[in-house]
Amino acid sequence: MTSVFTRSCSISRRSLSGLLAGIVGLVLLVSDPGAALAKPLKVGTSGGPVADIMNFAAERARQQGIDVQVVEFSDWVTPNEALANGEIDTNLFQHLPFLNAAIKGRGYKLAPIAPTYVMPVGLFSNKVTSFDQVPDRAVVAIANDPVNGARGLQLLQKAGLITLKPGAGDAATVLDIVSNAKNLRFRELEAAQLPRALDDVVLGQVSISYLLLSGGNPEKALIADGFGDAHYALQFVVREDRKDDPQIAKFIAIYRSPEVKDYIAKKYGKFFVPVW
Repeated sequence: MTSVFTRSCSISRRSLSGLLAGIVGLVLLVSDPGAALAKPLKVGTSGGPVADIMNFAAERARQQGIDVQVVEFSDWVTPNEALANGEIDTNLFQHLPFLNAAIKGRGYKLAPIAPTYVMPVGLFSNKVTSFDQVPDRAVVAIANDPVNGARGLQLLQKAGLITLKPGAGDAATVLDIVSNAKNLRFRELEAAQLPRALDDVVLGQVSISYLLLSGGNPEKALIADGFGDAHYALQFVVREDRKDDPQIAKFIAIYRSPEVKDYIAKKYGKFFVPVW
């Protein structure tokens, strides 16, 4: 009887010892993040060339021990929602005017931390080859989001087709048009739809990224903006509480490396202009 009791106590002591060891190990694991497997760095981006460049940089990062997961989005609203909700760690798809408008409109606690390159926007046409050929009451397609719609209107002003209210800038809408000699009519569409709209309108504002994705030729732009203008540089954006995150900083350093800059220059030439 004593032998059974002793053996039982021994088993209990071993069980208790194992339990305590497990608890101690868990505490050490929590207190030492390096002891746990690092989570993938989730980076949100838009499709086409932007995603292509991101995937190239992500592969370079993986070779240096950073597990980067590229998450592609098909619109320009969800990437900021996903970032604000903690579903991704950073995103790269927007310039400062767009980000500032998103923060103002939705109250995001987001911050830009590094510019990358400028992706121009141009006015394209499948019907005319110069602005003096644009007929009266022609339909013009522009982006339906406020900031990029303003960018399209500013291009039309630069082309001499309209005049905007002084100071309208990045907040310009069709209501700010004070002169429209050709009585242009405007169709506001999602940016991704604009390349496909060129067969249905006389002029269309198209991002070079979406144009390339649709197989278009950027050399056919009647006018374009953004070349080297850091105002329109796409920015890495994070939540405000992660502005100093070392893993994000390390990946951005890899992204903004000579190797990635060389890749951009060789594949996209003058149409994507690094600003680092």
